[in-house]
Amino acid sequence: MDNNNYNWSEKSVFVENQTGAVAKKFFANVFLWMFIALGISTVASVYMANTPEMLSYLIKADGKGLSILGYVAMFAPLGLVLLMSAGLSKMSYSALIGVFILYSLLTGVSLSFILLIYTTGSVIGCFAAAAGIFGLMAVLGYTTDTDLSKFGPILMVGVVGLIIASVVNMFLQSSTFDYIMSFVGVAIFTALTAYDVQKLKRIGAGIEENGDSIAADDSKKLAIMGALSLYLDFLNIFLFLLRIFGGRK
Repeated sequence: MDNNNYNWSEKSVFVENQTGAVAKKFFANVFLWMFIALGISTVASVYMANTPEMLSYLIKADGKGLSILGYVAMFAPLGLVLLMSAGLSKMSYSALIGVFILYSLLTGVSLSFILLIYTTGSVIGCFAAAAGIFGLMAVLGYTTDTDLSKFGPILMVGVVGLIIASVVNMFLQSSTFDYIMSFVGVAIFTALTAYDVQKLKRIGAGIEENGDSIAADDSKKLAIMGALSLYLDFLNIFLFLLRIFGGRK
């Protein structure tokens, strides 16, 4: 055997393995940050729901409606998502981590109200069901050879439609309309899970191909934003399932 050809083949395999390792590391970081966010939100929601002293800051003294801090806890996460999305290129990696952790914490605080409304068994059951759906679609999105990018615009329109419908139903107060929207919401965010996972897989491949031109902090920031998108997919699946199957106290 030609020794030069043997060395060339050996080096090619080494480079291929190293390249694959870059994408796998990126993907692992995405899910690591997602699980960190879920952990923070879970601990925060359970703590708030079981600490009347802390809840008193979020609810008015007469028990009717939210206090100013309660509204901050409800709407601040949306502002932080917009901040991370709009300021991604300008924010440092450390600042992005800080905002991401704050978002996870405040989301957990706002979710504490769910634990006061729904029974513990239904919350756990819907959480497990959401985890199963999310895991299945994540595997599908990662392994399928079908190009899901063509569904992106359709799914985004669906998300916008859900938001508009939710605002409209705030005035209609229709339980039937809310029930139907919940099924639509589960379908949209289930599909979005597979779409986002495939998109992140392609981002990881792009980092592999352009590794020399992409700063380390930039790839880490992309991992956090990827974790945010998957976190939102999982959270919405869970919340819509809870609206369908959740048993109220």
